[in-house]
Amino acid sequence: MPNMYRPISIFIFFLFNTGIALGQNWTDAEFKKANTAVNADYLTNEEKNVVLYMNLIRLDGEKFYYTFLEDYINNYNSKVRQYRNYNELKIARNNSYYLSLLKHVKGVKNLPMFYPDEKLTSLSRSHAIDLNRNNLESHDSSNGDKFSKRLAKDFPNKTMSENIDFGFSNSLDIVCHLLLDCGVPTLGHRFNLLDQKNKLNTVGVSIQPHPSYSWCAVIDYVSQPTFYTNNR
Repeated sequence: MPNMYRPISIFIFFLFNTGIALGQNWTDAEFKKANTAVNADYLTNEEKNVVLYMNLIRLDGEKFYYTFLEDYINNYNSKVRQYRNYNELKIARNNSYYLSLLKHVKGVKNLPMFYPDEKLTSLSRSHAIDLNRNNLESHDSSNGDKFSKRLAKDFPNKTMSENIDFGFSNSLDIVCHLLLDCGVPTLGHRFNLLDQKNKLNTVGVSIQPHPSYSWCAVIDYVSQPTFYTNNR
């Protein structure tokens, strides 16, 4: 089976233009509020859209569940229908991760937005390129540096976290795959996207090729003082 249909995600946590079709019932005002990366010229359009979709979840989690997530599941199931093990690959409506997600997104409304950061994106990009060059699937760098060391150089004494997704280059696919978090009992990716406790508000995003999975996406999160994000 081609690697593109074997996407995986990995998660770690430490303390210290868009071309998008309007979803049902989403307003222009909601899209405008969520599109915090619109002027981030250091991001590609797909990387900007990763930020947009993550923010739409935070604006109205249940509405995202019934609109964009449904689109993702329908498209994914359509793609994998050609394979003999379709019943294993498909995302069924009785999937435990699909069902638990509804419980988690109910009540998620008007959470603080994620804002992109150029320096943090540079760190995300460096790690994604490293994963590609050395065919890795790890939060650790090829030189052995831990995730905390890699980010803490530029963001010392901050709460931080990281999602890494493999197998997708499309922004909606990346975000929905992380949100469902199928096969990840801790649901770490999901809880990063829905974070309230740790006040994660600053993100770096990079989507790069990967030899084993076709694509990888690195998303780094940092908690910054609110005046920092509000004055972008």
